[in-house]
Amino acid sequence: MATIMPKSELAKKAIKWICEAKETSEKPLEALIEEAAMRFNLGPADVEFLIRFFKEQD
Repeated sequence: MATIMPKSELAKKAIKWICEAKETSEKPLEALIEEAAMRFNLGPADVEFLIRFFKEQD
């Protein structure tokens, strides 16, 4: 049985995954965010948060 995690935990896992993927992948950030959204089942608000988070990092 799958464990249900709070959305904030999923967003944290997505950020970690994207950071690791940026180092090893040549995909653009937007593609990595889309992949993370599907992988971690994120909603539109979480995707917008990820976009803002990574744009502020650059």
